[in-house]
Amino acid sequence: MPCYVSSVTSLSSRFCRKAWSCCKLLNFSVLCSVETIEFPDERTSHDNNGEIPVQNPYLYYVMLQRGMQNYAASGFYKEALHTLNLMTHITGKPTVYDYNSFMYHYLKSRKTSMQNLVEVYDLMRGFGPPPNAFTYNTLLNGLLSLFSLGALQYAFYFTEEMYRNGFVPSFSLLSRLLKNSVKLGDLMGSLYVFELMLRLEYSPTKNTSNMLIFSLSRAQKVHEAYFVLSVLLDKGFFPTLCSYNSILWALCKSSQIYTAWALFCYLKKKGLVNDVSSYSALVHGFSREGLWEEAYHVLEEMQKEGCKANVVTYTTIIKFLCDDGKIEEASCLLDRMEMEGCEPDLVTYNIILRALCHKDRILEAFELFHVMDEKGLSPDPFTYAAVAGGLLKAGSIGVATQFLLDFSSRGCLVDAATCNIYLHCLCNLGKSGEALLWLKSRMERGFTPNHITYNTILNGFCKDGNVDKALELLDHFEWADNRPDLVSFNTIMSMASKLGDSAMLRRVLYRMEFEDFKLNIISSTCLIRYFCKMQKFSDCIKLLESMICNGPTPTIVTYNVLLDNLCKNGLLGAAYRIFRVLKSNGPSPDTISYNILINSFIHEGDDLMVKQLLRDMHNQGMQPDSVTYGSFIYSLCKEGKVSVALHLRDQMVEAGVKPSIVIYNTLLNAMFQNGKLWEIFLLLKEMAVNGPEPDMVSADILNRAISKGWIKRFPKAMKAIELVIGNKSAEKLMLLQ
Repeated sequence: MPCYVSSVTSLSSRFCRKAWSCCKLLNFSVLCSVETIEFPDERTSHDNNGEIPVQNPYLYYVMLQRGMQNYAASGFYKEALHTLNLMTHITGKPTVYDYNSFMYHYLKSRKTSMQNLVEVYDLMRGFGPPPNAFTYNTLLNGLLSLFSLGALQYAFYFTEEMYRNGFVPSFSLLSRLLKNSVKLGDLMGSLYVFELMLRLEYSPTKNTSNMLIFSLSRAQKVHEAYFVLSVLLDKGFFPTLCSYNSILWALCKSSQIYTAWALFCYLKKKGLVNDVSSYSALVHGFSREGLWEEAYHVLEEMQKEGCKANVVTYTTIIKFLCDDGKIEEASCLLDRMEMEGCEPDLVTYNIILRALCHKDRILEAFELFHVMDEKGLSPDPFTYAAVAGGLLKAGSIGVATQFLLDFSSRGCLVDAATCNIYLHCLCNLGKSGEALLWLKSRMERGFTPNHITYNTILNGFCKDGNVDKALELLDHFEWADNRPDLVSFNTIMSMASKLGDSAMLRRVLYRMEFEDFKLNIISSTCLIRYFCKMQKFSDCIKLLESMICNGPTPTIVTYNVLLDNLCKNGLLGAAYRIFRVLKSNGPSPDTISYNILINSFIHEGDDLMVKQLLRDMHNQGMQPDSVTYGSFIYSLCKEGKVSVALHLRDQMVEAGVKPSIVIYNTLLNAMFQNGKLWEIFLLLKEMAVNGPEPDMVSADILNRAISKGWIKRFPKAMKAIELVIGNKSAEKLMLLQ
């Protein structure tokens, strides 16, 4: 202090007044500080220690401090750093507090560059003065106040640096860091802070802990959420219902139902009162795994505890029952809901509607649809999409099309999913042009198609054999990201390969190269199909070898295309050799692979090979499907053994395999060939009751029967057949009305 007094008193009063005026101005303007302070330049002479002689070092230092702070507070990093460096001309300066002040004011400016902060920090570590606890606290508090993901990452870095250099972060600092990282969604960073707090024997606050568990559970980081909860339970922490239910749901959704059950029982013993969400989570978990006894047991436990199941609880079980094919049980549960005063909502009905349609139980679906209407539940786009999707899957394309057309004509809101299903129905009926016109009319009303919409139209034109039109539309559609996707190209390429259209293939491949698309496994399989179509099997094998060496790796679908074409071209021996290679080296043959060979050997009359393949299928754990049975039924019908074929059809049904319309048409044709009109009537009656519905091939068989004069020869039988077909059509018309 004496030195300070003597140095100040030695100056003239005029200089003191000027200095004091400058210091006051520095508090208001950085520019004033620059004008007032006469910074020495490179021409200024240094003393023996490399320092610049100044008349009043302290006043000069204060001026530099104020200038540096004002520069930093305004976000002028380079100027502030330059001013800080000028302090080195004064003995013992700058101090750690100068660096801390620099960082504090720079962070306050809100124009902070993280790289600049690291640069200043590295200067301290490399050349001194070394950072102290206040340095780290300043950095961390400033970074956390910025509340951004970028600042958060540097906060983690400086926290680690602080701990590594022997300074202990405070509880409040780490609590803020943990809270910010959870709120900003950096869950891995949150876990790092959480573990650091545990190492320092800090216990996170209850609110932050619940937030962390909830966020981890929502992000499906179930293992991490359970770890956090387990650690906190050991410390006497008791979760809120919100965080507890979130981890319970996460465990149940990730097939860890027994872990969830153990946690449920443990906390129940500790006194936690579970709510309907807790029980619903367990119901979801057990139903998801098909553990129906346990799921119903949880429902009973709810009732005993006085916790009433809600629509979410019941809808959860109904959804998984329908997925498991247990539609009757789902319907019973629907009745139970209503008896207990829990009204099903639209979601509940949509689930059952979709399941009924998928099982081709169309009449029941429409009855339920009318029940919904009576209850005042207005169908939403998902309702129509669910019913139409189910009808489509069941093969009832015409009914699905009329159903959606009725929906659209009412002026109801049509979403992308419903629109795409309707377009798919039209295209499957060979009405691609009509589908395109309908889409244009919807677009005029504000509908925005997606890639699926456009690809559906492209696929429709390709199915109609109009590949040129499809390629034209590819160029004219207004794609979402200004270009088609790989599905678009593969759709056209698939049909071009089936048609053997080499010119079209070249055009598509050129466009793909222009758009920078590489061939994937579907594109490559299309080329395999093209070479097979053109009987260029040597080129086909070369492409296959190239795929094996360079990618994309051939799948069993690729090999099945080759096997099928080899068999159709009479190269059964070559097909069987490739089949044996697949069995040895993979990919493993699937049911389709076996069906291709079984069908070919049946046509060849090689019963020994057929038996061997069936035995091999059984050893591989594969069951014959509709195509397998269809091959044998076709062979029996061809030999005139219709009764044996019908017996095999019955065995097929008993085995749980539903006969396809192809099998029924094979039987109908064989009966027609053998003059078994009454058997035709019985089979059509069975189809009318159990499905599938007769198609164009079935109608053609009946037309041939009529043209043969069977109406005159067997009037009663033909009247009965007409009655069966007529009743079915009448029911459809009533439903559509």
